[in-house]
Amino acid sequence: MTDTPKAIFFDLDDTILDFTSPAGPAWEETSRRFTAEYVGIDAATLLATVHRVAGEYWADPERHRTGRLDLRTTRIRNAADALAELGIPDDGLSTRLAETFAHLRTEGLRLFAGARQTLEHFRSNDVAMALLTNGDGLGQRYKIDRFDLADFFDCILIEGEFGVGKPDERVFRHALTQLDCTPEQTWMVGDNLQWEIEPCRRLGLHTVWVDFLAAGLPQDVDIKPHRIVNNINELIES
Repeated sequence: MTDTPKAIFFDLDDTILDFTSPAGPAWEETSRRFTAEYVGIDAATLLATVHRVAGEYWADPERHRTGRLDLRTTRIRNAADALAELGIPDDGLSTRLAETFAHLRTEGLRLFAGARQTLEHFRSNDVAMALLTNGDGLGQRYKIDRFDLADFFDCILIEGEFGVGKPDERVFRHALTQLDCTPEQTWMVGDNLQWEIEPCRRLGLHTVWVDFLAAGLPQDVDIKPHRIVNNINELIES
């Protein structure tokens, strides 16, 4: 590890952008809106069923890999499965649920406090930076453009554009080549232990886990980052 890295790889969602927090309120509001239109649908029951169905879907690694590349279709399918479990006819309601949720969640996206200042700090100190993010190109580019992030990065690798995503080592190796740096000169900063911390430890990068929920390391996961922060702004605090 070096105190001043030559390069830093940043994840996007739940590292720079608060991606998780808007989801709960978005689903709650979506459920309230549509249960008012359909007799016999209880908002709490619909919400719980959607959460359970979606949780089971996303828990499977292969479904997660394919589903995140077409979020609209995946959300509609999960909503349709939830409605089917509840015996609710799907007259297009699954599509309206999924699209309303997506709109509300997108509205709620925010940069984490201090995130822009952190990127500005490293840019002004001539630290090369790469943005490595899973997901589809259109959705991830929208976030990058909306928050005016592109100019901070010398390299942007999006799973849907690059062809593979984290934790595939090709993502990190390609970024090392693009930034002309060695693993020993580079930090990986991200919130996902399996996708970012584990492969980068194996490759020899200095790993920083962003515990944005302040939950601590899971007891059932034997992955040890070199450093833990709750917010990337801690990387520049004295």
